[in-house]
Amino acid sequence: MGTALFGLVRQAQQLIDIRQHQGEHPRIGAIDVVPWIPFQGVTMEDCVTFANELGARIGQELEIPVYLYEQAGKVPLRTKLEMVRRGGLLALGTRMKIEQDWHPDYGPAMIHPTAGALALGARFFLIAFNVVLKSNDLVMAGYIAKSIRTSSGGLPAVKAIGVPLVSRGLVQVSMNLTDYRETSLRRAFYRVCREAQRWEVEILESEMVGLVPRAAWDDKLSQDLKLRPMKSDPVIEYRLEQYPGF
Repeated sequence: MGTALFGLVRQAQQLIDIRQHQGEHPRIGAIDVVPWIPFQGVTMEDCVTFANELGARIGQELEIPVYLYEQAGKVPLRTKLEMVRRGGLLALGTRMKIEQDWHPDYGPAMIHPTAGALALGARFFLIAFNVVLKSNDLVMAGYIAKSIRTSSGGLPAVKAIGVPLVSRGLVQVSMNLTDYRETSLRRAFYRVCREAQRWEVEILESEMVGLVPRAAWDDKLSQDLKLRPMKSDPVIEYRLEQYPGF
């Protein structure tokens, strides 16, 4: 398993130089993060096995340091992705050199010069969801994000940060819904709306990054969440059914 993913990581290693990369979202490498997610006919235990097999190959053949996270994690200190990314690539490289607990699970204990490092895990389906505000106030977006994320006492199974959209002169609340069964898209959106009202700021639109499971979707979401128009169906089951033999 993981042949295609290994090829993807190898190609990224050849084409991307993390030292030349610029962006607002936290990251530690050219690929940054690869999650295995149990879907039809696959268990979480299977995903943990696949993560270890792929991590070992990447570490040995590509010499990229690999950190296992979430259900695949072996070191409690770093089972959360945000802990691996904490401080960015430079901080990770420092921890890697001086702290035994931060030696990678696979690969050398040094940052790859162009590819950086890689977080590889097994986890439940995550939905990346952003709400764009009619404002350029990054401090406000940060406060809203803090008020809704789990770690600050907000909604369950939600990670959130404030992010500037420099080219548009706006800010957004960028969220990861780590378990839509605990906090749905609609619930997360309405909570951001409520917090934005406290700042007397309107919601411009929202967007999803990637696909969602059928169980997390309903036909009214596009309108209710002010979702940006999507070119194709966002439900992963519908997309997979388009392939013969699925």
